[in-house]
Amino acid sequence: MADAVVLKKHLNFWDCCALIVGTIIGAGIFVSPKGVLLNTGSLGWALIVWVVCGAYSTLGALCYAELGTSIRKSGGDYTFIMDSAGPLFAFLNVWTTFTCINTAGMAILSLTAANYMLAPIFSDCENGVPFIITRLLACCILGAVTFVNCMNLYATRKVTIIFTLAKSIGLGIIVISGIFLILQGNVKNFQEDLNLGDADWGKFPFAFYTGLYAYAGWNNLPNVTEEIKQPSREIPSSIIASMFFVTVVYTLTNIAYFAVLTPDEILASDAVAVSYANRVLGESVSLIIPITVAFSCIGTSNGLFFSSSRVIHVASRDGQLPGIMSMIHPRYKTPIPATAVMLPICCLMLTTDSVDTLITYLSFTRWTFFAMATASIPYFRWKYPDAERPFKVPLIVPFLFVAMAIFMVAGSIYSAPGKFVVGVIITLVGIPVWIIFVWCDKRPECIRRAEIRCTVFLQKLFYVVREETEALH
Repeated sequence: MADAVVLKKHLNFWDCCALIVGTIIGAGIFVSPKGVLLNTGSLGWALIVWVVCGAYSTLGALCYAELGTSIRKSGGDYTFIMDSAGPLFAFLNVWTTFTCINTAGMAILSLTAANYMLAPIFSDCENGVPFIITRLLACCILGAVTFVNCMNLYATRKVTIIFTLAKSIGLGIIVISGIFLILQGNVKNFQEDLNLGDADWGKFPFAFYTGLYAYAGWNNLPNVTEEIKQPSREIPSSIIASMFFVTVVYTLTNIAYFAVLTPDEILASDAVAVSYANRVLGESVSLIIPITVAFSCIGTSNGLFFSSSRVIHVASRDGQLPGIMSMIHPRYKTPIPATAVMLPICCLMLTTDSVDTLITYLSFTRWTFFAMATASIPYFRWKYPDAERPFKVPLIVPFLFVAMAIFMVAGSIYSAPGKFVVGVIITLVGIPVWIIFVWCDKRPECIRRAEIRCTVFLQKLFYVVREETEALH
């Protein structure tokens, strides 16, 4: 079994925690406080939104913990939707996620890291960091992360843990210094603006979107279920610990920001954490924060590459994507084709300034699929009442999550109908793609031969073989 060509079970509790925390804590907490405050109107409501977003993300993560422990298969949302709603909806989930959402997210993370790394070097330049240089460095970051994920499981684990510790230390500096200042009596901002009076409720959906963006990544652990040593124990325990940790740290970080910066200063800042560091830590120490942001983005990108490649691998194994994507390296035990395929897509997205628009266009589909995956809990309990469920949530939890997800989708339609239409079009394009390349198996012989030749060529290029499916269980 040790030499079986399958994905290796190598993730323990701490690895799972590092993956969850590492993918959640990206650039969001360093930038999003501005958007939350802008759309709530007061520090009091902003803090409530941060706590509510953390609680809501935790509900979703707990639902995924039940699904991930009862379905012993990697793939996350894709697998849950595949088993409940069928192959078409599962394919559309993969289609939107990996042609736009996750790849665009990784492109943005690499670009943010590049900007923070280059900003001190080009601080004297009138026009800032040149466009081409940031893009080249972003491509190098993506290439390095792809290489690590392809070639070495041990290095991938270490990178995840090290970068998670680095970003946690950076946030720890902000939290500790903020608490120290509050204990010294720096509470003027709270006294003046910590009110829950009149609020512009029409803007609150945008505040929740911004806050939930900072918590994005709570759903990634079930993507790698097959590589967790004891999934029935590690998935729920690591999810509970990680979500509690992130919610507390995010709330305390915002309290620290609000103790030092006035609402006007927060709204005028493009990077709240950097403004905070410049004010509190001084010039020499404040350089730690931009470095932390860069490390945070790289660490999140690493976690996304790791978890996303497993979804592509499983979808290919199910016949939803080209067969080459399901193959793994016999020595490294990594799905090299499923990992490498994301690199050119991410690099292509770096050629435009509007890559983040894709995520905006497809925000409604993202929450729709979250709702579909979570709604499968009552469906599975009805269809498979005797199935083993090592971890169960009260049924009210998935119902609350689905109701809130519907609210998020309705909010996106109401607030930006034009973007909603574009998102629908992008999603629906996946239907003819699925019909032609997946559902229809009567392709011309010349196309079949070309597919076989292409698969053999890529198999030799990456030195990969089919997984030994009989050894999976």
